[in-house]
Amino acid sequence: MKVFQRLVLYITTILPLCAATTFSHGQGNFSGVNLSISPVAGNVFMIQRPGGGGNIGVQIGPDGVLLVDSLFAPLSEKLVAAVKEVTDEEIRFLINTHIHIDHVGGNENLAEMGVLIFAHDNTRLRFFEERSRFPRAGGSFVPQQAEAARPLITFNDAMSFHMNGEEVQTFLVPPAHTDGDVFVYFPESDVMHLGDVYRTTSYPIIDTYNGGSLKGTIAAINKAIDIAGAETKIIPGHGLDVVGREELIEFRDMILDIRRQVLRMIVDGKKLEEVMNANPTAAYDAKWTTDPGWGAEDFIPIVYYSLGGSGRLADR
Repeated sequence: MKVFQRLVLYITTILPLCAATTFSHGQGNFSGVNLSISPVAGNVFMIQRPGGGGNIGVQIGPDGVLLVDSLFAPLSEKLVAAVKEVTDEEIRFLINTHIHIDHVGGNENLAEMGVLIFAHDNTRLRFFEERSRFPRAGGSFVPQQAEAARPLITFNDAMSFHMNGEEVQTFLVPPAHTDGDVFVYFPESDVMHLGDVYRTTSYPIIDTYNGGSLKGTIAAINKAIDIAGAETKIIPGHGLDVVGREELIEFRDMILDIRRQVLRMIVDGKKLEEVMNANPTAAYDAKWTTDPGWGAEDFIPIVYYSLGGSGRLADR
């Protein structure tokens, strides 16, 4: 029954979203979607759509606007309108945190406005694939985007933007959600955008099709914890709430506990079905399964195979 419900979700929700993004300017299924913008700290704001998916970071000031991610293409006009609610300055720069369509779908539209797009080298390489595969629904596909959507400027490790009174730092983290994940840190505002490495709505979505890993997820979250201070505001890739360092620690510790339980069962010779039946996520399901497209049935197998389940090479 659960498999059937997830198939229905995919057909009625995920497929229409993918189809809508094929056309850069069409409103499609997003015509009734409204975006909201709210202050985070300093001169950094967050733009959200209902449900908190694909959260956008916005830095404003006299030097112009810097965006973190671009949502789906049909929402570009609404994205620009949301920015105009808080500033009349032009949007100059866009940083993509990773390759997924709900974070890069608006690239082409913004590029046509003259916005310069930045991303990690690995993220740009993913734009050249004939079609992109994503982990939800057992591996869904999105068509290749237009050439104009590709990041114009890329970096290997880190780069900085000196604008609006602060040095905005963007840097690669270990392969976590994907192999091109970057964090964006606004040190003067004390705000950090973690892309989809961290979300408040589900267990980690580790996209192995695009180079993500369990080991890298833990390392990336640890990096964010090391950088964050007591007052740092964290923008999640998905979720309605801005959080802090303590929530990151809770998220990391949840992953480590599940990892520890699964590893113990692997050592005891348990197969995946037995591990699933043991329900190692039971203590956390109430909090981390609010996203209907990703649950324990998706996360546990990734943990199992990452740790060497069924004789696969361990990624410990």
